[in-house]
Amino acid sequence: MINIFGGIVRCDRVAQGVVDACNNIGDLQVPIIVRLQGTNADIAQKIIQESGLKVHAAILLQEAADLVNQAIQ
Repeated sequence: MINIFGGIVRCDRVAQGVVDACNNIGDLQVPIIVRLQGTNADIAQKIIQESGLKVHAAILLQEAADLVNQAIQ
């Protein structure tokens, strides 16, 4: 789980970095959950959702925790 929490952090840039890194890694063997809360968090969530990768995005911490719980079952 990647947890980014910051008021002025450009979450869209962080999300694009996560997508680029995952594309460079190739086949992901473990689920990746990214919680992005800050500037452009909604755009960041869309970037990750539309990436086609096994990466899940959340804005709220509880959402991220629920996604982790789903991923390990």
